[in-house]
Amino acid sequence: MSKRFLTITFALFVTTFFAAQSFAALQLTYSHMFPPTHVHSKLMADWAQEVEKRTDGRIMIQMFPGQTLVKGSQMYDGVLNGITDIGMSLFAYTRGRFPIMEVADLPLGSPNGVVSSKMIKEVFDTLQPKELDGVKVMYITAHGPGLVHTKEKPVRSLEDLKGLKLRATGFSAKLVSALGGTPVAMPMPETYQALSKGVVDGATFPYEAGKGFRLFDTIKYTTESQAVAYASGFYVVMNKDRWNSIDAADQKIIEEINNEWFEMTAETWDKIDVIGREFAKEKGVESITLSDEEIARWKKAVAPVVDEYIKDMDAKGFDGKKIVDLARNAIKKYSSM
Repeated sequence: MSKRFLTITFALFVTTFFAAQSFAALQLTYSHMFPPTHVHSKLMADWAQEVEKRTDGRIMIQMFPGQTLVKGSQMYDGVLNGITDIGMSLFAYTRGRFPIMEVADLPLGSPNGVVSSKMIKEVFDTLQPKELDGVKVMYITAHGPGLVHTKEKPVRSLEDLKGLKLRATGFSAKLVSALGGTPVAMPMPETYQALSKGVVDGATFPYEAGKGFRLFDTIKYTTESQAVAYASGFYVVMNKDRWNSIDAADQKIIEEINNEWFEMTAETWDKIDVIGREFAKEKGVESITLSDEEIARWKKAVAPVVDEYIKDMDAKGFDGKKIVDLARNAIKKYSSM
């Protein structure tokens, strides 16, 4: 056997070995609650592709939309226990588990998704709540104003809400109770069927959900209740052990992508709210504007919800007023930008 042949053989072996090593990518799973057709589903898939691209294929991510791997209400535990490596869902689906982050669900009247997202990010960055210590937080956002939508009965006053069953998740359920309705907790993907079958008379959600989850196929009325709107917070988190298995250089790349996707996600909430509002018009949904007098009544009715949150947080050893003031000041600051 010639020396030249051995040299070529060895070179091929080395090349093949390192090629195999380069393709031994870290395989991750990413689960979320949005249907595959939803804009946010595509945005998350784009995030995964960007991670794969910028890490030169060292990290590969398989997407599981529409609760196909983990339900939205079980997402945090799913990530914590390694059922899925990465997950996106709502803090509101596990009421009481994320007390500081629930401040976004208060009726603080945030005007849009960008403001809501910057507000909840500021709360997280400032207070660094231990309630999220179990996972690696990728980024956190919040949707635009959560409004009152009804199927058959228009809501023009507080009296119109009496006796109505409204889908409301997490802390926002207290908002419905304060306004005189009856909250019914359920994940957003189950809301369409509940409305169709008459399980609920309406729901609270931002305009975007009316199109993204087909809710305006059943809804006939929207009450423009922005003055007392809530803004549910969403998390994207990763299993800590899986995060720690990624080398520092690739972690830095992912952090950069996370920062970019926070901005894009916040802006997307507002873009799809506009689309949702237009879709509602196409479907013939009536938009109801409250009088100034009625708005004052609604604000007065929900004020105890904020007071109760502060009191409950104080009882848990937090400074409830500090948290609420932080959120309110952030809304004011970012609304003026």
